[in-house]
Amino acid sequence: METRSNYVMVGAVTVALLIGTLLFIVWLTGLSGNTKKCYDIYFPAVGGIDKGSNVSFSGVHVGQVDKVSLLPNRPEFVWVRILVDPQTPVLEGTTAEIHSVSLAGANEIQLLGAQRGRPAITQMGPQGCPVIPASSSGLSALLNSAPELLARIQTLTERLTELLSDKNQNSIADILENIDATSAVLRQRAPEMADAISDIRVAARNAGIAANNIAALSNNANQLVSVQGKQAVDNLNHAILSARQAADNLNGMISDARPGVQTFSKSTLPEANKLVHDLRDLSQSLEQVSNRINRQGIGGALGPPKLPDYKPGKSK
Repeated sequence: METRSNYVMVGAVTVALLIGTLLFIVWLTGLSGNTKKCYDIYFPAVGGIDKGSNVSFSGVHVGQVDKVSLLPNRPEFVWVRILVDPQTPVLEGTTAEIHSVSLAGANEIQLLGAQRGRPAITQMGPQGCPVIPASSSGLSALLNSAPELLARIQTLTERLTELLSDKNQNSIADILENIDATSAVLRQRAPEMADAISDIRVAARNAGIAANNIAALSNNANQLVSVQGKQAVDNLNHAILSARQAADNLNGMISDARPGVQTFSKSTLPEANKLVHDLRDLSQSLEQVSNRINRQGIGGALGPPKLPDYKPGKSK
């Protein structure tokens, strides 16, 4: 009877151990209802991130890094897969950043930027999990730009060394001495400069008054042009209109007189020329008669001069 009781106890203990082992295995494999959700992140560089690194959401631990791998077809990115608790609110607008957690170089991935009311990130990426956009933190950006920053610091140091050479130091000393001498001269001329500044103020004040007077004169000129200039323009337009009417009337008169002018030029003008020619002949005849009267008296005008009487018997 005791032997049977020992067998029962041994069997019960064995069964209990088997059940505990199965429960432990289920807990390890995540079949106990605490299944993790996977997300993919693509970083340009992952310093201090490895499999098992911590993943936090606004500073709260929510998961860990499951895989870190290079992409053969996209060598400019590093593929990081994380596993987080299903209750983690990974919503649209959430970004992933790499933050340093110790001076030894250990880093973690922090999820930030989720907003209430936004839908969850569900769009699958090429590796089969939803993709969380990556962003660079201040420290990561500083570490990425560290080589360029060191190169610039080195260039600046070389230029400062060249600037502070012995030759340039002597030149700088001369410049400082010249500045000191100039300051002394300015100190001596300070009263004159004060008087000059006062004169400049007076000139500026007078210039302001002159500007106001010019503005008033300009307003008066504008009023004069706008009032009297308008009247002058109206009178000029009226004169132009009158001249145009007179020109039209003159054109009409010329058109009406054109037939008479043509008749005068064809008939009257030749007769007038003939009359002038006759008058010229008459004038010549009268001139000849007048000359005869002057030489021979009134008898010269009555006929030709008499021939001398012929007396026979007398000879020379």
